[in-house]
Amino acid sequence: MLKTILGIDIGSSKTVAIIADVGEEPTITGVGIAKSKGIRKGTITNIDQAANSIKQAVTDAKRIAGTNVNKAIVSISTAYTKSTKSYGIVNIPSNEITITEINRAIQTALYNATIPNDYVVLQAIPYDFKVDDVTDIEDPEGMSGSRLEVSIHIIIAQKSAIENIKKMLKIAGISIENIVLSSFASAIATLNEDEKEQGVALIDIGATTSDLIIFKDNAVRWTEFLGVGSHHITNDLAMALHTSIAKAEEIKLHIDKFSDEDIIEIPLIGDEQNTQSASIQTIKEIMNARINETLMILNKLIEDSSMKGKLTGIILTGGFTNLPDLREIAIPLFGNMSVRIAKPKEVEGLFDNLKAPEFSTSIGLIIYSLGKHSSYEIDSNRKFRSKYSEDFSQKEPEELNHINIDTNEQTQQTEKEKVVTILDKKKEEASLMAKLNMWFKNLF
Repeated sequence: MLKTILGIDIGSSKTVAIIADVGEEPTITGVGIAKSKGIRKGTITNIDQAANSIKQAVTDAKRIAGTNVNKAIVSISTAYTKSTKSYGIVNIPSNEITITEINRAIQTALYNATIPNDYVVLQAIPYDFKVDDVTDIEDPEGMSGSRLEVSIHIIIAQKSAIENIKKMLKIAGISIENIVLSSFASAIATLNEDEKEQGVALIDIGATTSDLIIFKDNAVRWTEFLGVGSHHITNDLAMALHTSIAKAEEIKLHIDKFSDEDIIEIPLIGDEQNTQSASIQTIKEIMNARINETLMILNKLIEDSSMKGKLTGIILTGGFTNLPDLREIAIPLFGNMSVRIAKPKEVEGLFDNLKAPEFSTSIGLIIYSLGKHSSYEIDSNRKFRSKYSEDFSQKEPEELNHINIDTNEQTQQTEKEKVVTILDKKKEEASLMAKLNMWFKNLF
């Protein structure tokens, strides 16, 4: 049975709405793109303006798709989030590990986590399982054991940010089905299974933000944010060339059409009747200075994660990657690691204009709805998701604790009953002996 999905990626430069019919695989039926207003460096600065951008994008997507879906999977910028880790352990009474026990272990780990009062859990994803004394288990489902342990990576988001996103979408006439970290959505759309297993850092660089997410052993291990993107190159050009932002953006986007020896005429800001000459080589030097600085900072963030030595490569996506020669510039800056420029995976019905790196998050939101991106996850609704059974119902951690307490109480009660039974038997035996003694005394 087909389900209609609406994915909304709220970026700093543009808001993208994609509608798809989802069965075994998704088929895109509509798309709408609007210039983002009321968003700066990934955060909301004006709810009404941002809501209008969403409404415009969704309206266009609905018109193309010919449908009226009003519930969406929405991206959230890493600017609003933090990460933490936690650990849980449960006993396996039946000695067989099923999805129920895995869910119970993950919920216990989530219950044990220390979450600040002003944050809520956005996503919780396990990265290591241990069955009895066997470690580094990727998926324990179906195994035998008496004890299951799990380590989880938890992405938390500011409560105020979640509330503002809900308000913004409500104004736009949209309710939220799920909220997904933007870099996680980009990873779903760009990374292959080998890369996630062997270890890579995915960097999604947009107009004013850079979202970093690290995968290792097929699980999320680190997330980070940098408030720098391709628009900073535009600003540098505008200042250095004394021209308008619009002209600087045009030069940046079409720089690959010129050779280094070319000289171009650039209108002066506030005086477009007059121009000045600038060499393409000089313009490229200005651009490369900012590119180098951005990539060096991102490399430092990866080093700070203590994961760089465990990675096999760097994956770059987002609008920033449309800049010429980016891969060649990046390789030495990341210590000569392999570098790949990633476009989103092919999806049925994918419009040609969506096959660019800047739409990785948008496509990832649609693929997320399939539930095949990770073996297990607690999503933004605190719902347990599994690639085996997405609709698996779970008990909250408090309920699980009550179950454990009840089980212990039952065990203790059983032991008490055994002790009482033994004492009663001893009393009966003592009473019988007393009666016999009395009978012998009366007899003689």
